Amino acid sequence: MGNIAEDVQSRFENNKVKALINILYTAGWITNKQNAFFKPFGISPQQYNILRILKGAGVPLKAQTVKERMIERSPNATRLMDKLSSKKLIERLPCDHDRRVVYIHITKDGLSLLKEISTDLNMDFLEKLSEQEAGHLSDLLDKLR
Repeated sequence: MGNIAEDVQSRFENNKVKALINILYTAGWITNKQNAFFKPFGISPQQYNILRILKGAGVPLKAQTVKERMIERSPNATRLMDKLSSKKLIERLPCDHDRRVVYIHITKDGLSLLKEISTDLNMDFLEKLSEQEAGHLSDLLDKLR
C-alpha cells in the first residue's frame, strides 16, 4: 500500500495539505499509467476520451461540444482532433448553414480501435477499492469540487 509521505519523502503541516498533495501525486501516477497503456495503440488518454465522447453520443457533435465534454479540458483539443483525423479515427463534417461550425464523427476505424482497447483496458489498481470505498472516494472528490 502506498504512503504519500514516503513516496514524496516529505512531512505535511496538516491533513488537508497532505490530502491535496496526495490527490496531485495520484493524478500524476494515474496519468503515467494511462500514457503507458495507450502508447501501443498510438493514441493519448485525451484522444481516447474524444473517441469515447463521440461513440457515446452516437451522432456527430460540434467540435466545441466535444471540448466541453472532455474530462481534461485541453487548449490543444483541436490539435488532438487533427491527429485523430490524420489517423482516420474521426472525420470532420462541415455545417451546411454555418461554415464556422464543424461536426466531428467517429469512423469505423475509430470504433474498431475502441473495441480493441476495451478488451485490454487494464484498471486493476481500482480493484484495491471496494464498491463502498470507491463511492465514498467519489463523494469526497465531488465535495471538494
